Amino acid sequence: MQTVKHDLLEALAASLEKLSPGAGPKAAFESPKVAVHGDLATTAAMQLAKPLKLNPRQLAENLRADLLAHPTYQQWVDAIEIAGPGFINIRLKPAAKQQAVRDVLAQGAGFGVRAATGQRLMVEFVSANPTGPLHLGHARQAALGDAICSLYQTQGWDVLREFYYNDAGVQIATLAQCTQLRARGIHPGDVQWPESAYNGDYIADIASDFLARKTVKADDREVTATGNVDDLDAVREFAVAYLRHEQDLDLRAFEVRFDNYYLESSLYTSGRVDATVKALQASGKTYELDGALWLKSTEYGDDKDRVMRKGDGSYTYFVPDVAYHIAKWERGFTKVVNIQGTDHHGTIARVRAGLQAAGVGIPKGYPDYVLHTMVRVVKGGEEVKISKRAGSYVTLRDLIEWTSKDAVRFFLLSRKPDTEYTFDVDLAVAKNNDNPVYYVQYAHARICSVLSSWGGDVAALKQADLAPLDSPQAQALMLLLAKYPEMLTSAAQDFAPHDVTFYLRELAACYHSYYDVERILVEDERVKMARLALVAATAQVLHNGLAVLGVSAPRKM
Repeated sequence: MQTVKHDLLEALAASLEKLSPGAGPKAAFESPKVAVHGDLATTAAMQLAKPLKLNPRQLAENLRADLLAHPTYQQWVDAIEIAGPGFINIRLKPAAKQQAVRDVLAQGAGFGVRAATGQRLMVEFVSANPTGPLHLGHARQAALGDAICSLYQTQGWDVLREFYYNDAGVQIATLAQCTQLRARGIHPGDVQWPESAYNGDYIADIASDFLARKTVKADDREVTATGNVDDLDAVREFAVAYLRHEQDLDLRAFEVRFDNYYLESSLYTSGRVDATVKALQASGKTYELDGALWLKSTEYGDDKDRVMRKGDGSYTYFVPDVAYHIAKWERGFTKVVNIQGTDHHGTIARVRAGLQAAGVGIPKGYPDYVLHTMVRVVKGGEEVKISKRAGSYVTLRDLIEWTSKDAVRFFLLSRKPDTEYTFDVDLAVAKNNDNPVYYVQYAHARICSVLSSWGGDVAALKQADLAPLDSPQAQALMLLLAKYPEMLTSAAQDFAPHDVTFYLRELAACYHSYYDVERILVEDERVKMARLALVAATAQVLHNGLAVLGVSAPRKM
């Protein structure tokens, strides 16, 4: 139906061009808000009425007459109706909707996927300090970032997934100190234990392995512990490698992969931070005050100027962020998306200000940000706040172990990122229609069961006569299948993987409704093959959509 809709849109553009030269590019379809009004709608007549100084309803009538005379509309359109002040509602013939089934079966996993555009995108997400296990904020970032990457890949973009390791700063020093203290036999609650320390059991595990002189291997390093408790640098190096390995295991359990890991420390060792500061000073956008170096960020929309270098000579945290994003730009990524918690909202203005002030050609609004709220966890009707392993928060691995990777991904993507979300563990493991991921996966498994009972070659369904698919339920299902490619495009543009979850739930509901009113494996061979083709196409789209979310599509449940 993609081809059908494209041809109908071209014919609409040609008709608009006749009515008003230059109006062709304004041709667009939308879905009627009420399904009974039709399958497609256009407001073109109302948009053109004012500049043409014509009555919008009369203009709609003229447009309708021209469209009805067009061969494409004669082939695919059953009726064109005028509503209200000039809405044009279009009813498609069953054959047009049936074309969606042919498209899905012909394209398979490629249905909804656009050809390569040559455009590059970097998505940076998770980017956790290697100071502890990944918490639920990181889990939400992982689900969001991975799904946004997948969405852009369906749109033909070349996507790179990047993890930015914050391996420099106060947190790392605190990690090393805590590990050293635990190795010396000092525990949380002891007099010598600092208030700002990390209290989870994992610190004791690191200390124990350090004393045992074990070897840990992270994504880009392998470190063997010296066992020398007095060597704080050795403790730090081992603890960071240990936790990077632990985070690798968290991400592996969540089936999230990264193409590149970028170290904050490299920005200092490579001289990028110093070079960025010099560039900002040379631009005339800095000044000295009270022994500190300031950025004139108010000139770029920030609510106040920001300190870049403190009186003690150390840099504030947004300075390496500016250096990092200049590096992204120089690596050729003209579009960049950062997935971060809402607590980073204040960072946006100052980072963008720094990038503009640096004068390296980076456009305004670079990079894009997707901000998310934290997640509450409820289990047995009560909120869960503490993990023994982490000491103060529920970890990603806790949530996966309590439920499943599929449930965690689907649930964390089922709301807009900036919407508060409560993860109900009991619901996530329930095997009923109230559990959204179960509901969608069950629809896929149910279709696979039907196809298995049939036992034929699914490839043969591509040649099926689809004329019997004329019931309201069948046509509704086909129309929804046809919307999948547009939904992907819109979801990618809006950084909205939750749109995919909404669509999949609607598609599952539409299939269940269809299944309840029409038997699939009937005696009439022609009808059976048509219905099998429809449900096979539905299973394919369910599979494709779940894959975008990183969720499996089981054949049996």
